[in-house]
Amino acid sequence: MLAIGSDHGGFALKQEVKKHLEERGIEYKDWGCYDESSCDYPEMASRVATAIQRGEAELGLLFCGTGLGISMAANKYDGIRAACCSDYFSAKFTRVHNDANILCLGGRVLGAGLACELVDVFLDTPFEGGRHQRRIDQITEIERQQKQR
Repeated sequence: MLAIGSDHGGFALKQEVKKHLEERGIEYKDWGCYDESSCDYPEMASRVATAIQRGEAELGLLFCGTGLGISMAANKYDGIRAACCSDYFSAKFTRVHNDANILCLGGRVLGAGLACELVDVFLDTPFEGGRHQRRIDQITEIERQQKQR
């Protein structure tokens, strides 16, 4: 299961990506927002990040105007590695090297065609592991140390 969410700035792009996911037969749950009424991106990031933490979804997609704010909010959650990407290479290698579990995209930055390509490469690319796992473990250790402060 894929968890998706957006604020009002990313709503239209999320709707386009949902159509694409349905065409590919990818199951998802939309955690909001559900129209273009103004809402706060930290709340939407929280919903998707929490779904991943609880094991309700393995990966997530988040959308806001730039993809930046919603990625910052999502990255406050333990175990979440959210990456804001606007090019193919970054979307691929954030999975290969960083084992990112949320892709963040900007509805005011990307067109639907490119966004769908980025979603595809993100979803279809596995984590390479190996030497990269050591670095993910270091990120997890930083999270653990921050909780102890």
